[in-house]
Amino acid sequence: MAILTLIRHGQSSYNLENRFTGNVDVALTPLGEQEALSAGKKIKAINYDIAYTSMLKRAQKSLAIILQEIHQKTMPVVRNGALDERKYGDLQGLNKEETAKKYGEEQVLIWRRSFAVRPPGGESLEDTYNRTVPYYQSEIEPKLKDGENVLIVAHGNSLRALMMYLEKIDNEAISKVNIPTGTPRNYTFDGQLNILKVEYL
Repeated sequence: MAILTLIRHGQSSYNLENRFTGNVDVALTPLGEQEALSAGKKIKAINYDIAYTSMLKRAQKSLAIILQEIHQKTMPVVRNGALDERKYGDLQGLNKEETAKKYGEEQVLIWRRSFAVRPPGGESLEDTYNRTVPYYQSEIEPKLKDGENVLIVAHGNSLRALMMYLEKIDNEAISKVNIPTGTPRNYTFDGQLNILKVEYL
């Protein structure tokens, strides 16, 4: 039996300002740091063997706070761009409300939530899936099969891609899935990686 925990980083400065963040390397807010601390408290009882995060500092900082809280600072940590947030292209840094006024709410919703449509100059969720899931399959699944407990601290869209894969969520249903910041989602697997239990902690 193995445990996989997915955690979206705490609130970032662009989350607070309601801006499209994408792969802009923005910092956590004080609330974001508190959310990471709270996430750590919720997973304190789990002993992890390895942690994964993206190349972006908001995820790395969240992970560092979590590891300190769970007293597992010496655990191996792997950073990889496959877990980065999707690129929002020309929308990065723009205020979401102002962008909706300019292009229409429906168009912005399609850019944000559809599986296959890319925002101008950016990545779709499908593009994110196609880099995140193969990395998960090659690097992380073998560890879970060996019974290791794995912690991943990453981003809304890279984690939505993993949820699609793990929970067999279709292209339509994923548009309604929103992952809250700083809230651990826990998967318990059997030896064949069948999900025995999944829940937010």
